[in-house]
Amino acid sequence: MALQAILARVRAAEALAGRGLGSVHLIAVSKVQPDARVRDVLIAGHRLFGENYVQEAQAKWPGFRAEFDAVQVHMIGPLQTNKAKLAVELFDAIHTVDRASLADKLAKLAQARGACPQMFVQVNTGAEPQKAGVLPAALDGFIADCRAMDLSLAGLMCIPPEGEDAGPHFAALAGMAARNGLTGLSMGMSGDFEAAIAAGATHVRVGSAIFGARSYG
Repeated sequence: MALQAILARVRAAEALAGRGLGSVHLIAVSKVQPDARVRDVLIAGHRLFGENYVQEAQAKWPGFRAEFDAVQVHMIGPLQTNKAKLAVELFDAIHTVDRASLADKLAKLAQARGACPQMFVQVNTGAEPQKAGVLPAALDGFIADCRAMDLSLAGLMCIPPEGEDAGPHFAALAGMAARNGLTGLSMGMSGDFEAAIAAGATHVRVGSAIFGARSYG
């Protein structure tokens, strides 16, 4: 199936980059996918998935978690502050920490729960006005603020501008992470994940190449 082909490409890219086998985590982006397609990927043995919408994840994943063991679900879409409480209960990682109000809310929830999903700061590497994410110039200060409020960070995430060479954005994100002592790099999608792995990605996000085209109707 398509999953196996994508996994083979991930492993080949790891080897080419001199990375350890299994050092890159493939997030199967299951947003707006029919349950039957998601079930097929679960049956094939994959256990790491990405969702963009809290309510969709809430409807989908408790049942699958009860049926399949060791499932992990990551939040990879924009997170509204008023859905933060539900998000920390639903997700194993949140890749879209992008503003102070959300970081503060997540830190308080983590302290109250005594546990916290992995947290990635979303960086707007292209400084696109329509796109979420912390601007590169503000990133070091934002990370320091997160740490001051005891929000534990795993890494950084980016979505390079459409139509641009993603490579420089991946390299820039890796540099920002290294400068701030962060090891997680959530970057790379269906069209560019091999370049992301070469630049140090620890998590790549692949959807339609695994599941087939989405239907929003």
